[in-house]
Amino acid sequence: MPINLSGLLLPTTTPFTANEDVDFYGLRSNLNNWNRAGVTGYVLLGSTGERVNLDEREYNQVIEAARQAVPETMTFIVGAGQQSTRATILEIERAAQAGTEAVLVITPHYYRSAITQQALLEHYTALADGARIPIILYSMPDLTGIKIDPETAARLSEHQNIIGMKDSSNDVAKFVETVAMVGKHFAMMIGNGTVFHEALQAGARGGILAVGCVVPELCLEIYRAVQTSDFDRAATLQEKLTPLARAVTKSYGIGGLKAALEMAGYAGGAVRAPLRRPSEEACTEIKELLRSATHYSSN
Repeated sequence: MPINLSGLLLPTTTPFTANEDVDFYGLRSNLNNWNRAGVTGYVLLGSTGERVNLDEREYNQVIEAARQAVPETMTFIVGAGQQSTRATILEIERAAQAGTEAVLVITPHYYRSAITQQALLEHYTALADGARIPIILYSMPDLTGIKIDPETAARLSEHQNIIGMKDSSNDVAKFVETVAMVGKHFAMMIGNGTVFHEALQAGARGGILAVGCVVPELCLEIYRAVQTSDFDRAATLQEKLTPLARAVTKSYGIGGLKAALEMAGYAGGAVRAPLRRPSEEACTEIKELLRSATHYSSN
C-alpha cells in the first residue's frame, strides 16, 4: 500500500526531563493527543526531534516507544542522515527494523564544499538502492547550507524507492520549479509553515510542519481551504499562522517550540544543551502569538 503523504504530518519533538533524559511518557502522551487531531501521521527524529542530540540507543528507543503509540493506519516516518553514505545506510536499516515505514534523509553537510549536486545524486541513489524502505529527500538549507536543486530532485524522483521530498526553505519559486520537474507521482512536501498555503497552491501534497505540533487544527484548516479552492480563506488563515510559525522555528528554535507546546497543553520539556529555552520576554511573545492563532482557528 502506498504511504500516505497528503495533508499534515507532524515532525515531533523529543521531550526531555529536567536532567535531559528522554521523557518517554511525555512522548507517548503527545502522540495520543495528536492521534485525535486529524493529522496524517508523524516524522520522528528529524531536526525538530533533536536527532543530532541523541545517541544510537536513544534513537532506537524513541522509535520503538512511538511505534507503540501510533496506530497502524497513520503514516510513520523517521528522520535519518549521517555524514557518510555508509553510516546512513546502517541508520536506515536500524529504523526499518524498528517498524519505520519510510525515512526522511537530510543532506550531508559537514564537508560542505564537497557536497555538490552530483555528490547528492550519488549519495541518495546509493541509499535508495540499499534500503528496504522508501526514502524521502530532505532539503533544509537553513541548518545545512545545502539545497537539493530542482534538477537533482527530478533525477532522483526517477528512482522507484525515492518517493518524495521535504523542502524546508521558503523559496516558493524553486518549489514551483521542482514540482513541475518531478511529476505527480512524487510527493513534494513543504516544511516551512510560513509559506504553507502558497506551497499547497503550487502543488505540495502536504506539509511536515513544526508549528503544526502546536496548532494542528489551524494548519488543517489551511489545507482544507486550499483543497476546496477557498484561497482567500487560506491566505487569511496563513496570516495568523505565519508569525507563530516564524517564532517557534527561526526566531526561538526548538526551545521556543517546546515552550509553545507546554502553553498548548502538550509535553514540551527541556532541550539538550547547548540549545536553550527562550527568555521570559520571548515566552510572552510566543504566548500572545499562540493565543491569536488558537482563537482564530477555533472560529
